[in-house]
Amino acid sequence: METITDDYMREMLHKTKAYTVLILKKGANYGAEGADAIVWEHGRRNFSLRAAGRLAIVCPVTDDSDVTGIGIFDLTVEETRAVMEEDPGVKAGLFVYEVHASRGFPGSALPM
Repeated sequence: METITDDYMREMLHKTKAYTVLILKKGANYGAEGADAIVWEHGRRNFSLRAAGRLAIVCPVTDDSDVTGIGIFDLTVEETRAVMEEDPGVKAGLFVYEVHASRGFPGSALPM
């Protein structure tokens, strides 16, 4: 593993950018009749947000927790909340969410 110096860390900290982390959780209507079609449209919307550069990373969570997904938005906290309030899964009560201000390195990506 490469040795990371204090000077390198100070330099890199100036290169971070503001992002928003979204934690999507099961809502009161999660698993209700007809939910599959709504979740499908939620997914379609995520693909659209990703294509538009607004949702940089989207990760469905597939364990037995109440968390159903994690997303990193290239938006402000307020903009992310506005986007999520229009999400079909949120509107139908399938999902609730938390939004957190964060910082990261532009160009970071999941490994191939």
